[in-house]
Amino acid sequence: MPKLTTSLDAYEVWFLTGSQNLYGEETLQQVADQSQEIARALGAASDVPVKVVWKPVLKDSESIRRAALDANSDDNVIGLIAWMHTFSPAKMWISGLDALKKPLLHLHTQANVELPWSSIDMDFMNLNQAAHGDREFGYIQTRLGVSRKTVVGHVSNPAVTAQVGTWMRAAAGWAATHELKLARFGDNMRYVAVTEGDKTEAELKFGVQVNTWGVNDLADAVAAASESDIDALVAEYEELYDVVPELRKGGDRHSSLRDGAAIELGLRSFLEEGGFGAFTTSFEDLGALKQLPGLAVQRLMAEGYGFGAEGDWKTAILVRAAAVMGSGLPGGASLMEDYTYHLVPGEEQILGAHMLEVSPSLTATKPTLEIHPLGIGGKEDPVRLVFTADPGPAVVVAMSDMRDRFRLVANVVDVIEPAEALPNLPVGRAVWKPEPSFSTSAAAWLTAGAAHHTVMTNAVGVDVFRDFAAIAGTELLVIDNETTLDGFAREVRWNNAYYRLAQGF
Repeated sequence: MPKLTTSLDAYEVWFLTGSQNLYGEETLQQVADQSQEIARALGAASDVPVKVVWKPVLKDSESIRRAALDANSDDNVIGLIAWMHTFSPAKMWISGLDALKKPLLHLHTQANVELPWSSIDMDFMNLNQAAHGDREFGYIQTRLGVSRKTVVGHVSNPAVTAQVGTWMRAAAGWAATHELKLARFGDNMRYVAVTEGDKTEAELKFGVQVNTWGVNDLADAVAAASESDIDALVAEYEELYDVVPELRKGGDRHSSLRDGAAIELGLRSFLEEGGFGAFTTSFEDLGALKQLPGLAVQRLMAEGYGFGAEGDWKTAILVRAAAVMGSGLPGGASLMEDYTYHLVPGEEQILGAHMLEVSPSLTATKPTLEIHPLGIGGKEDPVRLVFTADPGPAVVVAMSDMRDRFRLVANVVDVIEPAEALPNLPVGRAVWKPEPSFSTSAAAWLTAGAAHHTVMTNAVGVDVFRDFAAIAGTELLVIDNETTLDGFAREVRWNNAYYRLAQGF
């Protein structure tokens, strides 16, 4: 199996241009030339992360339908951008749009930025009538109920290319979940509600395959790790991290570091051989493992694997999607959990962490590699990376199963430096202030029934999740500086009605 990657290099977005045969060959050649220029400009923009592939101008129903079917069947194609350069009668698009299964972006643009006022004639008007043609296209998309993102403006405008790039990242996340196989080692934590969910519906909605393996299948892979491979991985640890003396060669806890390395080697081999891009563990079901996997999980998440603790496969999906959507950008994505609060009036903050499993991709600093007791799980002391997430903007997103749908809830946050050192909290952690305020954020989160496990990403913002939710056709509630509790509660009530009605009877 190929190694897991978050790279977007293999992906393509096709650029489709609509017109019709009415205009004659000379005009259609101009349409083709200008649409190629638009596609090239998009592809060259620094904030457009996916290859843009121009396709010949579409002038009739059959070619439009064929383009949609070809896109559906090409795994490298993660979406289509459509632009009506002239006037493309929208009934020609019905069968193609009805067949399309890939994400769609409607780019409402035109070839020229400024109007050449003194030379405009009817030939110019006939050629440059996207203002006319795109309205026809918008009508048929709405008439058919086609989900799409609409971006308006010239491609020389950075605000336009930024929106296109954001949508591409969301489409890449969507493609990644549809390629995703997720391995659950054991079940979810006993009696916990929010980590439950409908795995069959998740495959239908997000494309991910979620299945379970016994934890001793993993333990067998760990036991098969060779001494030489363990030696090499331990040497890598000592190069990459500040390893505490007791874990270094000759230290009295060095064997624990070797056990942690064996867990990473076994876990990695199991995931690679099975083609898995995400996984879960549970401290209640560790079988023959000597430690709760901590270091191994942290490092695999930093490489782009999805992970959920205590069997939380829904969060593992989000971590993998966020890692792909943030590909090539500073920062990363990690499992996170709101753990405890600083409630001094006017200084409210949230301290997030987990037992061990927070990804070092959230910091550019060098973590320390330490060993400490863990009061649950009944196993030996686990090794783990210790660090604090870098300050800056971030977003935390949770997925909950609401019986009739999945709900995403996203909170825009500002990660800050802790007010004081945390010498007795030896885990990966983050401290943040949520928008719009602590009290509004927490009350809205509770109103939404959002999960306590989240993905935190400081690589992409909430707009990527807006586009991802729109592509998936799933609910997203956003908590940001515009949020009020009254408005949020109304949105929750409206969404309850909308999503139930939208499913039909």
